[in-house]
Amino acid sequence: MSLNSHDSVVMASENKKTAKGKMRFIILTVLSVGIAINYVDRAAMSVAMPFMSHDLQLSSTDSGLLLSAFFWSYVLFQLPGGWLVDKIGPRITFALSSFGWGLATAACGLANSVGALVGFRFALGAVEAPCYPASSSTVTRWFPRQERSFAAATFNNGSKIGGTLAIPIISFLIALVGWRMTFVISGVIAIIWAISWYLWYRDPREHKTVSREEVEFIEANQDPDTGAAMSIRQLLRQRTVQAMMAGFFCINFVSYFFFTWFPTYLVETFHLSLMKFGLLGMLPGIAAIIGGWCGGLLSDGLVRRGVSLTIARKIPLVGGMLGSAVIGLAAFSPTVTLALSALCFANFAATFASAALWALPSDVAANRANVATIGGIQNMAANLAGIISPILIGVLMQFTHSFVIPLVLAGIVGLFGALIYGFWLPTVKPMQQAA
Repeated sequence: MSLNSHDSVVMASENKKTAKGKMRFIILTVLSVGIAINYVDRAAMSVAMPFMSHDLQLSSTDSGLLLSAFFWSYVLFQLPGGWLVDKIGPRITFALSSFGWGLATAACGLANSVGALVGFRFALGAVEAPCYPASSSTVTRWFPRQERSFAAATFNNGSKIGGTLAIPIISFLIALVGWRMTFVISGVIAIIWAISWYLWYRDPREHKTVSREEVEFIEANQDPDTGAAMSIRQLLRQRTVQAMMAGFFCINFVSYFFFTWFPTYLVETFHLSLMKFGLLGMLPGIAAIIGGWCGGLLSDGLVRRGVSLTIARKIPLVGGMLGSAVIGLAAFSPTVTLALSALCFANFAATFASAALWALPSDVAANRANVATIGGIQNMAANLAGIISPILIGVLMQFTHSFVIPLVLAGIVGLFGALIYGFWLPTVKPMQQAA
């Protein structure tokens, strides 16, 4: 699915023609803000965990269970969430999702037992499940193929921005009003965003403020449907989808360390104060944000230059996964400076890979009615890492009192991810149903 010279000339002409059409980037900005709020709410518990553990007398295993509970339902509802987005669109689905996770987040501030917290976190995972499939669907509707990797990197960076801001924001709120009221405030913000998205978002042809030239540019550079929509069972039989699932699992195994155990690791290993942690803890997130945009710009730049879509996507995927393996070096770093250097590079690399990863559903779907479903399928497999990793680290911590084994294991998983994207993922092109 490479671009020939004629395509490149037409694409360059269209890019000049649409210099004043920027509504798609406003849509992308609002979408990314929603993902950022999503991740502030999701990461709030990991930041609050040391204080919750003290108040509720939680063990390391209890903490791991709470951090994992979210992912059980998040994984379970990925397929129905993606299917729902394909059926009713991202406007309604994303609004309902955000409203629901706002309520679930606020409810965590009312809990007085591990059981109640597990229940609220389970509910949070269920209602957050459609968010990424809805984001992928939004990008497919609003962005042409040569801008799609950057757009995917940008909304995916919303998670890094949210996770990064969660550290100072949640730390500040906990110091100001306590961890319970912090959850309530976070939840209310998500509800406000949900209402705003529902009232404002529309698809390109239905949006009142988008120019006709921009709509024509978007539609002229969309991938046409090359086949009928497939069922979930048919999609799961595709080697492309299987490789996307396995590779994304490896990326998330590395990435979710930063959203679950990273605050505890940094505070307990290097005995940081809350304020110092609030500053230093932002650095891996900042590195991840830069990595996402670098990966997206590189991949889209290769597409514009006529490089095949396979190479344009695999370079950031394979290179990023190789770089993410550096997380293992943090286990042997004697100082906080060396540990943060390794963690920043690993998080940069993992997000560098993610830029191409979230462009893949649009690249490989033979019918646009499958884009969100494919996104839900790969996100379902990816977030199995969110179930396994927090519990596994909690158990290993309880027995070894060290982060050495978990960090080395994450590095090994990163290497496996590079092999999967390099050799298992086939040519990146619309999939065809087997006869």
